[in-house]
Amino acid sequence: MSKLTYLSHYPLPLQQQITDLLDTNQLAEYIRKKYPNTHQVNSDSQLREYAMAIKNHFLKQSSPLAQVKYDNKIHVVNNALGLHTYSNRVQGNKIKAKNEIKISATFKNVPEAFLNMIVVHELAHLKEKEHNKAFYKLCEYMQPAYHQLEFDMRVYLTELEINGAVY
Repeated sequence: MSKLTYLSHYPLPLQQQITDLLDTNQLAEYIRKKYPNTHQVNSDSQLREYAMAIKNHFLKQSSPLAQVKYDNKIHVVNNALGLHTYSNRVQGNKIKAKNEIKISATFKNVPEAFLNMIVVHELAHLKEKEHNKAFYKLCEYMQPAYHQLEFDMRVYLTELEINGAVY
């Protein structure tokens, strides 16, 4: 089961189910059946609008976002699915915070639910910097199916890495 890089911390029976689907070339079909369509958020400006709508609905009081964009340099295996960066700088007698969200360009052609999960994850870092209980509680507040979507997205990434494009 070493080919399950994205699922290594899940229970072995669950990993075995995914391995069985991979071995019988049924995993891509399973994913397409559960998530038949991909989103239409293709440009950086559309991604910014999408993220801002979620932020404005759930995190109105949080720090502003300076930038939201797709990034071709983020490799999902070696780095992350998305990145949230922030920096504080002194401008006159005020401290200015600059928050940026970058989403791997891999997610330009995925189901909207996966994009939503990643954006929610990165937005949660505006309030909670660490991956702790409060962080995941905030993710679930913004996306009640967060944990299921994270698992399904990891299944998708497994198929993508092993067999190539699903959509």
